[in-house]
Amino acid sequence: MPLFYQQEIDATTKLAIWKIEEDEIFFLQKVPLKNDIAHPRKRLQHLAGRFLLPFLYPDFPNDKIMIADSKKPFLKNESYHFSISHSDDYAVAIVSRTQRVGIDVELFSDKVLRVKNKFLNEKESHFTLQYNNDLKLLTTLWCAKEAAYKWYSYGAISLKNNISTDRFLFNQEEIIAAQLSAKENIFRLNIHYKLFSNISMTWVIG
Repeated sequence: MPLFYQQEIDATTKLAIWKIEEDEIFFLQKVPLKNDIAHPRKRLQHLAGRFLLPFLYPDFPNDKIMIADSKKPFLKNESYHFSISHSDDYAVAIVSRTQRVGIDVELFSDKVLRVKNKFLNEKESHFTLQYNNDLKLLTTLWCAKEAAYKWYSYGAISLKNNISTDRFLFNQEEIIAAQLSAKENIFRLNIHYKLFSNISMTWVIG
């Protein structure tokens, strides 16, 4: 079973990473495919992410997932809060009974060097120069902002202009303090990150 990583964050919140090595049939035995996703790879990633939800909590009602106008999946009665992400052969999910959550995973790739000016503000760009624009750091900051965006869940904000991260000591596993501004509100967040050999994973709870 290609469970790549699993963590119980607290008494009501769990997350997991699945390395996708199966074909669609494996996931379709356990996950309903409602979305009309034409691309085979994207369909497989979608299924793997949905598969993780009842993997973490066996009574998770996958068939009751709805999609908000912001494209965020949710449960109408909020019996669970959850977030899903995928990159290449990896799918991640976080589920909580009590708290709003957001998660993201990104494969380390040179792509982040081409798009860094789209998600880093001036202060963050100066910070990454101290690490010589380290690929893992840039990927983790991108990942962190995506997790915060998903946590917020209402869309219509910019990663560059509405989410700002503080300086931090870049280690294998740590917390990034951040601020998210939206609709005259400012949310102060602690974004957790964990590095693996070829991916960065970030998550926000509470």
